[in-house]
Order: sequence, then C-alpha cells, then structure tokens
Amino acid sequence: MIIFGSEILTNLLHLIAESLLIPVVIILIGFFTFAILSLGSCVTEKFSRVKFGVDKTEKLIRAISKSANPEEMKEHVRSSHLDVNMKNILIKIINNQDIDVVSRKALANKLIEELELQYSNITQKTDILVRLGPTMGLMGTLIPLGPGLAALGNGDINALAQALTISFDTTITGLAAGAIGFIISRYRKKWYMDDLSILEAIVTSTLEALERCQRKEDF
Repeated sequence: MIIFGSEILTNLLHLIAESLLIPVVIILIGFFTFAILSLGSCVTEKFSRVKFGVDKTEKLIRAISKSANPEEMKEHVRSSHLDVNMKNILIKIINNQDIDVVSRKALANKLIEELELQYSNITQKTDILVRLGPTMGLMGTLIPLGPGLAALGNGDINALAQALTISFDTTITGLAAGAIGFIISRYRKKWYMDDLSILEAIVTSTLEALERCQRKEDF
C-alpha cells in the first residue's frame, strides 16, 4: 500500500515537472525578447541623453541663485539641458513660491521621491531578468533530463540527445537574458543616480533662492 501510494506521488511529481517544460520555454522566449527590446531602448536612451556634468550644474545653480525673481529662475531652468522630468519638478517647485518654506521643502522632497520611484520602476523590470532569467534556464535544463535519463536506460540515444539539446538551449537563453538585464540595470542605475544627485543640488539652491525672494517681498 505504501509503495503504491509512493508510486502515485512520484508519477504526480513527474507529471507536474513535464507539464512545466512548455510554460518555462515560453517564459524564456518572452524574457529574451524583452531583454533584446530593453537593450535597444537602453542604447537609444544612452545616445539621447545630454550629459549634465559638474560645470553645467554649477552654472545653473549660480544662475538660479542670482535670479531676481521666480520668473527669471524658470527661464534659466527652461533654457538648461536638464531632463524634461527634472525641469518639470523645478518649475513646479518655483510655481509654489507662495507657500511657506517648510511646505515647499516637503513638496520638493515628495517630487524627488516620485522621480526616484519612477526610475526604480524602470530598472526593476530588468532586475527581474537578472533574477528569474537564470532560474528559468535552470528549470528548463533539469526538466528534460528526467525523460532523457529514462530514455538512456532504455537505450534510446536519440531521445537523450534531444533532451540534452533542450537543456543546453534553455540554459543559454536564461543566462543570456539575465546577463543583458544585468548590464542594462547597472548602466541605468548609474545614470539615474547621477540625475537624482544633480537634481537634489539644484533643488536645494532653488529653495534657498525662493526663500530669499520671499524675504525681500516681506520687506
């Protein structure tokens, strides 16, 4: 009775493993397709990005600090080579010149957090490739080995060769998708970290300039 029950469970596990092969292959194809599309998007982003280094950051901070009024600040922001999202954040902060200092700082922090979350959502997609790509590849490697070894026991070399071919193909596809995802995530995280650092510096300068303009108006 115990042996019979064990055989049923073993057959059930075998059936589950066999049924997972096609979904795993489909997922791997989807992962690899997404990795190639993401790579193309990353290359396009790389060449469309305008490098905003220390010199440009210093120049913009000086221009904002020396601005006589908020409208002049907005003109400097619009004429800069900052990313559109960063420009929108700065202009939104300047447009809220009428609120108190604490509230304006809270708004600025919230806007920066939202941009950081937006960047995180972008890199999170390729981070999934890094984690799940090799995992799916490993599953695609192990699933066909069971039938392949069984075929070897029966002397069916062709079935074993086919199983090994599927195993190697899924492994390579999973590793390739993970590697591409890792490269994309690494570069994008560096770009976005630099952008946030630049934005925080300019936002700090803008808040101080707005506070100074507000004090002048009070007098």
